[in-house]
Amino acid sequence: MTATSNLLVELFVEELPPKALQKLGDAFAGVLRDQLAAQGLAAAGAPLTAYASPRRLAAHIEGVLAQAPDKAVSQKLMPVAVGLAADGQPTPALLKKLAALGADAGAVPGLKRVHDGKAEVLYYESTAQGATLAQGLQKALDEAIAKLPIPKVMRYQLEDGWTSVHFVRPAHGLVALHGAAVVPVAALGLAAGNATQGHRFEAAVQPVVLRDADSYAEQLRAQGAVIAGFAERRAEIARQLRAAAEKLGGGVRPIEDDALLDEVTALVERPNVLVCQFEQEFLAVPQECLILTMKANQKYFPLLDAEGRLTHRFLVVSNISPQDAGAVIQGNERVVRPRLADAKFFFDQDRKKTLASRVAQLSKVVYHNQLGSQGERVERVRAIAKAIGQQLFAALAERHELQGTQDGEIAQDWLLTCVDNAALLAKADLVTDMVGEFPELQGIMGGYYAVNDGLPDEVAHAIEDHYKPRFAGDELPRENVGLVVALADKIETLVGMFGIGNLPTGDRDPFALRRHALGVIRMLMEKDLPLDLGALLAGAVPAFAGRIDDPSALLADFVYDRLAGALREQGYSPQEVDAVLALRPQRLALVEKQLAAVRAFSALPESQALAAANKRVSNILKKAGGDVHAHVNPELLREQAEQDLYAALQRFVPEADAQFGRGDYTASLQTLAVLRAPVDAFFDDVMVNAEQLDLRLNRLGLLKTLHEAMNRVADLSRLAA
Repeated sequence: MTATSNLLVELFVEELPPKALQKLGDAFAGVLRDQLAAQGLAAAGAPLTAYASPRRLAAHIEGVLAQAPDKAVSQKLMPVAVGLAADGQPTPALLKKLAALGADAGAVPGLKRVHDGKAEVLYYESTAQGATLAQGLQKALDEAIAKLPIPKVMRYQLEDGWTSVHFVRPAHGLVALHGAAVVPVAALGLAAGNATQGHRFEAAVQPVVLRDADSYAEQLRAQGAVIAGFAERRAEIARQLRAAAEKLGGGVRPIEDDALLDEVTALVERPNVLVCQFEQEFLAVPQECLILTMKANQKYFPLLDAEGRLTHRFLVVSNISPQDAGAVIQGNERVVRPRLADAKFFFDQDRKKTLASRVAQLSKVVYHNQLGSQGERVERVRAIAKAIGQQLFAALAERHELQGTQDGEIAQDWLLTCVDNAALLAKADLVTDMVGEFPELQGIMGGYYAVNDGLPDEVAHAIEDHYKPRFAGDELPRENVGLVVALADKIETLVGMFGIGNLPTGDRDPFALRRHALGVIRMLMEKDLPLDLGALLAGAVPAFAGRIDDPSALLADFVYDRLAGALREQGYSPQEVDAVLALRPQRLALVEKQLAAVRAFSALPESQALAAANKRVSNILKKAGGDVHAHVNPELLREQAEQDLYAALQRFVPEADAQFGRGDYTASLQTLAVLRAPVDAFFDDVMVNAEQLDLRLNRLGLLKTLHEAMNRVADLSRLAA
């Protein structure tokens, strides 16, 4: 077998798009290895290291062959009757086919005959020479470049002035080393060599001539002042950020932001973290504005104190390490100052007008061409929020869980007033200068401006919280007023978009309907809200005043699909989830209790027998049609087994129903588990479809009674193995 060596391939390019860098590096390395493996030049799971820096994509693949082993090839030609004449001589058709494969009539005696079930077929067996690394790598490199997930391709001319190529950025170098030997491949008008470029300003030597494939990362770091590995560079930045913050003392820490850390990692080749500061007067501006300004515009890391408040210091990840970093620090401080001044100006100007005075402007802001303006949307959210609030606050008052400053009906009226004010003002910050500059701050700024306007905390919090949860794992609204407005806002979006047929497809979901559905699910479940899903969806439709078709049924299916996925991610089995959601539970707050009961029931020795019996009962009732009633005439119970089952139902179902009514679903199912013996006996000894009509209907009624009793918590037939 040909000896193996490790392979290093690098494309040296101009600065790559930072937000796509890690994906580009992984894709480039992954396709290279897969293509080499497909040609027999590397193992399918060959150890792979992907490198990606602002100016390079590279891959290190272990155990690559200089030439792939030869392999036997068996090629189907044609039926014997077509390829051979009656005297056994090859037909012109066969000779032509062999010629196309590089063989002649001399190969005919060696052709293999195989019966394919219909006729005898001729096969030509040969040995295909394995690809050389130069051949295989050229193919793999071409494929890797073609399959790069490039966000935007650019076209540029090569040095000859005539040839144009398309790539993510102009490429200036190509390295291909198999051990210490250069592999003669080419790409993007470049011939492979063994030299690459280090850091623009701080490389010790230029170019960096690589000794072999394995010395790539070490030589780049030592001679080129470049940390080539994305993960290694990211870890170094994180380490320096922590060290710089700890050196300042007082519990100061850099803000945690994985996306920012990834982006900065893609912007520097040799990170150097520096501490900068700005004037403390800017801290009068809401810290969210300052943090977003520093992160989004400058890629800085704001520093927070031990209580999580913004400090006047921030960290910069520089790409250079001068002996005196003063000029770099001053330059960054000078750049950030006007950005912060803009934020302060926007904040000061916005506070000169109340949120209420801005509401009228929303009628000029288009929301959707079929659903009208943001102003019209606000009115729909108000109507939906009012209906939800009335239902929720009444239910909470019954449970003695009503939040408010006063008791009873007065508290409900006050909270409903807060809900209406919050729903009216929730979108008003969309027409402020600050949100116009930073759309990510919508809601957040509305909360600050509500406080400035002297509105109650419940209203200010609801305005800030009504977009929550914004993403998976985000916190939920703090108070009931915010929950109501957040539910109304998300349900208005869902009902409106589904009502005009604007559904998410595949990976496209421009209105974040999946996220909105999960937000509704989380609020109903995690806040234990006594609200019915179907009523919420159907109750929102009238707010659209006939502009949409009623999408409640379709939307409910969509929500249950999202719920099923979320529950499976939490560790519930598909069977458990299917059993509970098959009943389309309206109170989502109770679903986890139902799942816990199903899990406990499944652990009982009687569970599988009862699940199988339940499935059998479901099939019998389905075949019997829809006119079966859960009614039993004891006088028509002729067989001992049906009498025993009826007696067991009479004895245990009331107890199980009482436990169900108290919300003790686990106990309810465990109580019904004793029915296994009489159910088994019933199916062993009783003919359900008796010829006598009254007996048949009575037995079906008995099974219907059993079915309803057993399936209040979940459809147990879905648990059958």
